[in-house]
Amino acid sequence: MRIGELARRTGVSVRSLRYYEEQGLLTSQRTPGGHRDYADDAVERVDRIQCLYSAGLCSSKISELLPCILDHERGAPAPDLVDLLTVERRRIDGMMAQLAESRRILDGVIASAGREHRADSA
Repeated sequence: MRIGELARRTGVSVRSLRYYEEQGLLTSQRTPGGHRDYADDAVERVDRIQCLYSAGLCSSKISELLPCILDHERGAPAPDLVDLLTVERRRIDGMMAQLAESRRILDGVIASAGREHRADSA
């Protein structure tokens, strides 16, 4: 299928599909006229890529995980999949903890600024 059809079937922009190819996440063949031609399983692959992006993973990590996930879904063993996903979950947990700390500090600054503003207004 051509890139426009893949974009329509997946709801992903043509620009994003080109980016996925640049990152090695998606492959296509070229027609004699130079147009991209995707296999039917590209829809499933793009869906998985979108899911992993939604989970907060970067393209290099998706590139590492995607073959394991697709093999696992097809019934082939993917022994490192759970370990790799667990590492990513820990990374996200760490980011969430850092954001919570940043919010706590910002709340303190806001409270302090509010007190100063009220004191200046009095």
